[in-house]
Order: sequence, then C-alpha cells, then structure tokens
Amino acid sequence: MFGLHASVENFGRAKEEHINDFSHGFECETCNRSFRTWYSRRQHMDAVDHWAPTFECQMCTSAFRTQHAANQHMNAKDHWLPTVPCDSCPKKFHTQQAVENHMRAKGHYKNYCRECQRLFMNEHSLRQHLNSGTHRGINFTCYYCMAGFVTASGEAHHIESGACPEAREVNRDSLLSDLQALDPMNILCKEEVAPMDYIIPKYVWNGSSWECRRCKKRFNKKISLEAHARSPVHREKAYRCPNWSCSSEFISLAAFYSHLESESCGFIPFERVDEIRDQVSSAIRGYQLITGF
Repeated sequence: MFGLHASVENFGRAKEEHINDFSHGFECETCNRSFRTWYSRRQHMDAVDHWAPTFECQMCTSAFRTQHAANQHMNAKDHWLPTVPCDSCPKKFHTQQAVENHMRAKGHYKNYCRECQRLFMNEHSLRQHLNSGTHRGINFTCYYCMAGFVTASGEAHHIESGACPEAREVNRDSLLSDLQALDPMNILCKEEVAPMDYIIPKYVWNGSSWECRRCKKRFNKKISLEAHARSPVHREKAYRCPNWSCSSEFISLAAFYSHLESESCGFIPFERVDEIRDQVSSAIRGYQLITGF
C-alpha cells in the first residue's frame, strides 16, 4: 500500500516537472512573453491586465473581458443580432412588432390564408378553412336529389338524416343495412349492428313528460323524443376506419367521411376522399360488393 502511494506521488511530481519544463512554456495571452509555469503567467496577466478578451460583439469584431462590457457596447452601438424569427422565411427581427409588420406585409404568417388575408390559430384551423366551401366550392352531388355539397361528410349527413326530398325513406339505419349487405369482409362496416327502434311506446309518457328509455332524458313533446331517438346519441358505432393501424370507429357514414377529411390518421389525403365516397356510392347504387379502398 505504501509503495502504491509513493508511486502516485512520484507520478504527480514528474507530471508537474514536465509541464513546467521551459520547452512547455506558457505564453501570455496578449504579449509575446513566455513563463516557466502556468502560475507565473497568471501572475503576469493579472498584474498588467493581459488577459485576452473573450466576450465578442455579435456584429463587429470588438471583444471584451466581461459580458457586461460587451452588452454595454452592443447597447450603445445597437449591435445586437435580431432574434425574433419570421414564421415562413429565414429573416429575423429585433422586436415582435417588427416581425408582425413583416409577416403582415408579406403574408408570411405560418397559419395564414393569403387569398382571404386571414390568420388562424393553428394548422388544423387553416386546413379546415382551405377545405371549406370558401375555397373548395361544390364537389359532391347527392345522387338522389342532385343537391350540391362541399364535402362527402356533408352529403352523407344530408342522406342519413332523412333530409333528402327525393329519398325520405333513406336514413342512417337503411343506409347502414344496405352497406352491411355489400361489405361481407367488414372493410367499412363493423359486424352487424341492429337498427334502432323508432316506435315510441305509450309507457314512456310518465305523466308529465316524454322520457327516453335509455338516458332518462325528458321532453315536453313526443316529436322531440322521436327526434332524440333518431339522432346519433344512443347509436352503436357501426363503421370503422379502413386503416388497420387506426382504431377509430363511427356512428355514421358522415362521421366516417369527416374522419378521413381531417387526415388525422393519415390514411388518405383530403383530395382523395372523393375516391372512397365514389366507391361507396357506386356500391349502393349498383349493389356491388365493397372489396377494399
């Protein structure tokens, strides 16, 4: 143990002698003087203030001993680099107001519609705006009454809600029943989901209001309860996303189309939703099986 301690001491002494050897002289950071030891050099630079400046100005070649001195220089000369970035281009500005003025003038906001000159809170809101009737126009036509719609989800809701004047007998249940028969591989539809019973029995009148048998919600009019029963509130999720890596399920065909239009699972871009809609519509009208999307 004593031998090991002695060896460590000898190694440390040899290392110090090696570093302090003249051939390993220590030069002053400012003048051309050299010193035998690092400590001697430090004493010299302290005495004559020969420490090299290490804090540089952000714009010119000036350098300073302290950050405070550098900051004073940059404040006096306005030599600070701009740090506030534009949302779209590489330019940077000194103030938020300056970058706002630039982005407003150039239309460089990240979530900005140049055509409408409107700024949106996030990318999703901008995408919804760009995919709305303002920019898309009418892309879908109801195959019963020829009414026009901006999105496939809008057209599907029109049919499923029974609002189509040329297909009053068609609703969510009848459409689902047709699609289940045309989708034996359950690519779009889940396993068979029983249709809702729209018949309102007398016993749901509790003496003061009409009461939903499922959620116990009360209505003043029978027609209001019927509308509640026909709504998606208590429906089972009958449709699935065809993207096998996505577990989303939906209560209506309109909700399924809306999921695709949102591009949330990346299965298909908004511009190609019409392809799936056309396949579904062709299957319904021609009684053709759905074999894939």
